[in-house]
Amino acid sequence: MSTAWIDASVSGASGDMLLGALVGAGVPLDVIQGAVGAVSPEPVTLHAESVRRGALAATRCHVEIADSTHHRTWRDVRALLTEASLAEPVREAALRVFERLAVAEGAVHGVAPEEISFHEVGALDAIADVVGVCAGFAWLRAEHGLTEVVVSKVAVGSGTVRAAHGTLPVPPPAVAELLRGVTSYAGPPGAPETELCTPTGAALLTTLATGWGAQPAMAVERIGVGAGGRDPEGHANVLRLLVGAAETGPAGAPPLQIETNIDDLDPRLWPQVIAALLAAGASDAWLTPILMKKGRPAHTLSVLVAADRAAQVRDAIFRHTTTLGVREVPLGKHSLDREMVSVEVDGRTIAVKLARHDGTLVNAQPEFDDVVRAAEALGRPVSEVLADASAASRAFFDRTTFLE
Repeated sequence: MSTAWIDASVSGASGDMLLGALVGAGVPLDVIQGAVGAVSPEPVTLHAESVRRGALAATRCHVEIADSTHHRTWRDVRALLTEASLAEPVREAALRVFERLAVAEGAVHGVAPEEISFHEVGALDAIADVVGVCAGFAWLRAEHGLTEVVVSKVAVGSGTVRAAHGTLPVPPPAVAELLRGVTSYAGPPGAPETELCTPTGAALLTTLATGWGAQPAMAVERIGVGAGGRDPEGHANVLRLLVGAAETGPAGAPPLQIETNIDDLDPRLWPQVIAALLAAGASDAWLTPILMKKGRPAHTLSVLVAADRAAQVRDAIFRHTTTLGVREVPLGKHSLDREMVSVEVDGRTIAVKLARHDGTLVNAQPEFDDVVRAAEALGRPVSEVLADASAASRAFFDRTTFLE
């Protein structure tokens, strides 16, 4: 297993800074270029160069496109991503990034997310940033076992910035919305009075992060320093990416089930609580309705977590709920070996999770999010596409190579 730590505490984050950091950390540029080329409806070329920002050497990733003023809605961008020949993990991550952007922009402007016109974010260079960064992290997961992405507090800048909607305060409203619940600040002493974290950067960080905070215990193996476009005097305009072997918990330490009963939390907050726990490293989290003393309705919050992530999950429970204490029980666990494959339904690719017990294939389950996207693109009921995908998945039981 490996861990990545993104240091956005000095100069915030943008798509091109993350691209530069990934290339600097060893992600092949052609991996990123291939994913971008699969999505973009017009030619987009990426190239990297070594530069200096302040006193630091860094990698600047340039995204070269023809002049384009085309404004795309979330519906337009989703269609581009859905139709593209992309690896499913890259497509899924990029869709989540743009959906997060659309929801944030919709909340800021009082417009339905489907109708949001992304302006700068919808331009080809930003589509390239999002898809390229998602492809880079997918490569780290596939080639280096990346399982955790921790992000520092985020420098957002100060002052004002010019945007499509006119002069906006820093952080821009969309950035502030995207970073709800995340520790952010203007920046370290000497930081320029300008926008440091862009909406694209904020959406990427909040989508990729599995946890937040200072650098975790890790044996650093790869370091990427991504350069921003500006080079202000006296300030290193960079984002750092550290990748290395994750520190494991005590040898043989079992996973934990952490629980607490809560009767005074606004129920509308529970989805955000569950999301925060999963981001902190929980394997799973769920609610059970209960009845407490004096007939008060309440919930038991239950969380499964590996021993080495228990402290972070415990902290998230105390930060995001009203509980005054938790109980913990060590657990035994037996899990099946899993592998991701894919099937085709009417030309649409749907990921399938295979599970084996002692080498024997016992389950083949289509990924439901893929089924929903395929149904929407095909104009068919979700139930029909799910049935077709499940039927296609049965073929894996007849392939002896999967049983060996």
